[in-house]
Amino acid sequence: MALFDDNVTITPAPRRRMSRGTLVGVWALAIALVVLLIITFLPTSYVIQRPGPVYNTLGTAESADGAEVPLISVEGAETFETDGALDLLTVQVVGNRERTPSWFELALAWFDPSKAVLPLDAVFPEGTTTEDRNAESAQMMVDSQQEATAAALTELGYDVGARISVHSILDDSAAEGVLEENDVIVAADGEPATDAAALRKIVNDAGGAPVELLIDRDGEEQTVSITPKETEVDGEKTLLLGVNLITDYDFPIDVTIQLNNVGGPSAGMMFALGIIDTLTPEQLNGGQNVAGTGTITADGEVGPIGGIRQKLFGAKDAGAEWFLAPDANCDEVVGHVPDGLQVFAVETLDDALDALEAVRDGGDVDALPTCTAG
Repeated sequence: MALFDDNVTITPAPRRRMSRGTLVGVWALAIALVVLLIITFLPTSYVIQRPGPVYNTLGTAESADGAEVPLISVEGAETFETDGALDLLTVQVVGNRERTPSWFELALAWFDPSKAVLPLDAVFPEGTTTEDRNAESAQMMVDSQQEATAAALTELGYDVGARISVHSILDDSAAEGVLEENDVIVAADGEPATDAAALRKIVNDAGGAPVELLIDRDGEEQTVSITPKETEVDGEKTLLLGVNLITDYDFPIDVTIQLNNVGGPSAGMMFALGIIDTLTPEQLNGGQNVAGTGTITADGEVGPIGGIRQKLFGAKDAGAEWFLAPDANCDEVVGHVPDGLQVFAVETLDDALDALEAVRDGGDVDALPTCTAG
């Protein structure tokens, strides 16, 4: 029996040709993949904000030499045991002027509610390097710690001995040739100038008339007169002396805040709460996990911060159930609160303490101010 017949020719089946539509689709896909590959490596003009590390102000942090130390430590006064967490939140920025995220990274971030895509210039203004931004951020952190300590100690009844001095004088300003760097401004028009806000109010209340300043220059007091100049700031006209001021304090106890590699002023309120909790016998948070953010002034005013949406997600991921948010940030909070996190809106340090009292004592937390639409 023959398995093969040499006289039989087997003709292969004709290859089925790709339809015109399929061919067009294949080419379109190939071109799209090539374009995607190309734009992935093209430079962009955006950066990404995402939740950063979370730090418990009642816990520890790593010192410059790598050792774990209390984030807040106090000498010169009795301290008390704390429990739970009063978390401060941070935001990390992915990208800078030297290296921006790829378009692929941006696409992923756009669909992630915990991240935000921002124009490069909004975070790194033209002419600002990463080193410049880090230096400015570090200085704001130092100032924030000072203001937080002053706010906390003032709340507890201490005299913090505040005084404002001239850090620098703007060119062609009203103060040029009259004030000098390091002049301490004691009073304005006979009223104590305890901080920059108080001085601004006195200047603007004068309505453009000359303001008499009592200053301390190299240990000697003298009186000088300055006529403020009208300037437009953020679309509003205001009267300015044209000086940059710094506030120094004479704290009656030694408060040390240890937090490396974190900058900016947004931890001020949580620093103040951590200091108060350390110096009072009753735990502010009742041992629960509370997170929050906001700048603070020495007189206890809580101000807005950036990246609050990322901080909300950072708080949730860290296990917080309660969140203290600056009232001025409420428009950014509404509609972006992760499930399981309850937000309280605060304008002052006292508001924050009231919220913590309700959490601690099982009070009516639903009656506290929160962020609402509009």
